[in-house]
Amino acid sequence: MAIDDLLDEHEQSERVRNWLRKNGAGIISGVVVGVAAIWGFQLWKNHQTQRAHETYVRYGTALKEIDSGALDKVPNEIAAMSGDGERIYAALVALQLAKAQVEADKIDEAIATLKAIPANELLQSLVNSRLARLMVDSGKAEDALKLLEGAKDSASLEIRGDALAALDKNEQARDAYNAALASLDVAAPQRQLLEMKLMDVGGTVPESAEPI
Repeated sequence: MAIDDLLDEHEQSERVRNWLRKNGAGIISGVVVGVAAIWGFQLWKNHQTQRAHETYVRYGTALKEIDSGALDKVPNEIAAMSGDGERIYAALVALQLAKAQVEADKIDEAIATLKAIPANELLQSLVNSRLARLMVDSGKAEDALKLLEGAKDSASLEIRGDALAALDKNEQARDAYNAALASLDVAAPQRQLLEMKLMDVGGTVPESAEPI
């Protein structure tokens, strides 16, 4: 090997050593940060998996408690499901709990259970409908009307009609029932009952809705 080649290699190796002396600490720090980030992500992922499993188990436990009649234990399970990804399960359990409370003739407790469900875009209409129906049945028709103000779906309109009828506002009840019928499929199983409610407040079933 020529002396010039040796000098070039020596010079290059010196340059590499000098560069490492200047930048080595930064490289090591970068590697450490990268490893820590990967490790941290894995810990977070494991935590999320564990949390999801715990939520699933808690959800199943709550449903079993409802089925067995141990209704007093269920609110604790609901309260424990407070994370962002758990609230939908908490809401579903609360709906089941309220249903069981109604069946046990614990209407006030069922109302309190439904009121405590956090706002949920997927379930809010269902929650409001069930809550409003209980309010009507327990003599709180005015509260039901306030809760359903602005609702346009058939179920909510029917309950509005029920609330108005309970307040002896038959003309407004007829309007609500007619609106509910107009938004309800002709073959819907609940249509017959709705038509009967309309007639009870002095209304007439639209000819297009009458059976052929």
